[in-house]
Amino acid sequence: MLNKILKILGDGDTRKLWSRRLWTRFIIKARKILAPSPQTIKIGNKAIGEKVPVFIIAEIGINHNGKLTEALKLIDAAAEAGADAVKFQKRQLLAVYQKEVVENPNLTDQALRYVIPILKESEFGEKEYRALKAQADKHGLVFFATPFDEQSVDFLKEVITPPLYKVSSADLVNIPLLERLLKENKPLIVSTGMSTIDEIERTVAFLHRARAVFVLLHCQSSYPAGLDTLNLSFIKILKHRYGVPVGYSGHETGLEPTLAAIALGARVIERHITLDREAEGPDHAASLLPSQFKELVKKIRECEIALGLPVKQVSRGEVMNKLILRKSLTAGTDIAPGTKITRDMITVKGPGFGISPQRIFDLVGKTAKRLIAEDEFFTNDDLDARQIENHIGKIETRWGLKARFFELNQLMKFEPKPTLLEFHVNDKDLDFKFEKNSKYPFQLFVHAPEYNERTEVDLASENERIWKSSIEIIQKTIDKTREIAEHFEGIPGIVIHVGGITITPHPQPKKLLNRAIEAFKCLDYKGVTLLPENLPAFSWHFGGLWKHNVFGAADEMIEFCNKLNLNMCLDLSHAWLFCVAENQDYLEYIKKVAPLVRHLHIADGRGCYKEGLQIGEGDVPFEKVFEILEQHLPKESGGISWIPEIWQGHINDYREFRIALAKLSKYKFLKGDK
Repeated sequence: MLNKILKILGDGDTRKLWSRRLWTRFIIKARKILAPSPQTIKIGNKAIGEKVPVFIIAEIGINHNGKLTEALKLIDAAAEAGADAVKFQKRQLLAVYQKEVVENPNLTDQALRYVIPILKESEFGEKEYRALKAQADKHGLVFFATPFDEQSVDFLKEVITPPLYKVSSADLVNIPLLERLLKENKPLIVSTGMSTIDEIERTVAFLHRARAVFVLLHCQSSYPAGLDTLNLSFIKILKHRYGVPVGYSGHETGLEPTLAAIALGARVIERHITLDREAEGPDHAASLLPSQFKELVKKIRECEIALGLPVKQVSRGEVMNKLILRKSLTAGTDIAPGTKITRDMITVKGPGFGISPQRIFDLVGKTAKRLIAEDEFFTNDDLDARQIENHIGKIETRWGLKARFFELNQLMKFEPKPTLLEFHVNDKDLDFKFEKNSKYPFQLFVHAPEYNERTEVDLASENERIWKSSIEIIQKTIDKTREIAEHFEGIPGIVIHVGGITITPHPQPKKLLNRAIEAFKCLDYKGVTLLPENLPAFSWHFGGLWKHNVFGAADEMIEFCNKLNLNMCLDLSHAWLFCVAENQDYLEYIKKVAPLVRHLHIADGRGCYKEGLQIGEGDVPFEKVFEILEQHLPKESGGISWIPEIWQGHINDYREFRIALAKLSKYKFLKGDK
């Protein structure tokens, strides 16, 4: 009876009778009523359920940094701590990311420049996996992994035959990968980080139709995650709405929230384990040391409640990680205009700049409106071409676009033509070669690197090695800017993040500010204009939430710039986030720093963390801000220069930048009306 009903629910004609949301909710309700999930899920000699001990997973992931000896030590540490299972990660990079991204990550998002080399170095093969499984078996630990692509599922099946599989938060929406995993007929543990409620429900409905046995983990995919982003109360929503066991995958730095998750109903706990929290790699800072993991296991039934709000949100940090870690629908072959798109023309690859794999069923059957090259992302316009607000009014002020060096030829065609370009560079970009005698009709601005290889650029750092290497990379940026200035017009400007970030607030921020002042005094910047940029109280680095201890407060910026005889770049979104976090008056803040401002980053903001929003999607009072800035217009150099700083605004032919310019060109201050 159940099989017949589920078959009817999965029928395409039946789906057409329902709205997508109603259809999804009906399947979930029907599954709960007709086939409630089993009380206990057997996992080898362990179990997951209401009447058995909490299933504790030590997530080793890539914290071994590609060293088998480290991985074996981590398995030993997990066993000593009392974990039930150890979990690793398995990828075939060319199946996960586009070939160009793997071979040259510098050509895409700067965060991929950081993460791709680490993933390459951390990948284990058959020999290593057999050794790891033997070590786990010796300790009686369940041994399994997270496959990030279908080839990795094949590998794990043949080499270790795990009793279950983990589905990462990045792949909750990856229908093709879920289809492959379901063929193994093994339980799935599915993380819900970086996902909306709608995305969770669509995947839950898909798994229920397939009669899958699975667990949902509440998760905040930031490394580390801020306490006020955890919303642990959502565990109760997962538990009661979807009829499956639930758990918690934690990335906070302490133990208490994980313990609270147990009190809220989590029957599975997953935490990262490391031998060194300061080691290179994206997960170490959010991991527990063996002694901490042992303490967590000991206290797991003595938890204290740390309630959040029963809502599901995609945080600012997850937005970044979503783009980097998730995958998109890409063309598996060249598709000519007028061609009907079929399933075999579609592949799934990262990063997540294109259409979500969840929309594969929406894309199949569409007619291509353009030439789509092999390996190219499908876009929302391929699903439904929509008109955007793109009428950019006449702008006579000094404005420009955020760019990368390799986009120069493309930007030469941008209309209306900007007067400046601000190149956001990473350490690898400093080796970029310009064609001899090339000339571009733009003023040059360079946004200095925020990462040097795998280390944060921090001119306020108390770590002598980081401090000196940060000075070196900034000086290299200055030298590169002077070198390429001949290809552009005017005196170049360099936007710099001062630094001063820590996971927890620093007890002596003044000390860090003085450290940054000393760093700037070490720089030779003759021939360029240095523009330190204001910072929010908190920001996202390495996919996690960090505290900015300096160069957020107006008085600090004034002191800093006056001591060094510098002006500054004002980011309106950063300023909003800082004022909300510190409970300060935003317009008074703008009035204080306005005399120092020579360059603007313009984007909307909301709350303490949501920066880089599209104009009108946050709370920044632009009209009043521009009135204040107009009173302090510098007479030299043609006034204040500016760029729209919308997050990922360059994607899809600068779509969000164009929308922002259309909105901003209506303001008298920016368009240059007298």
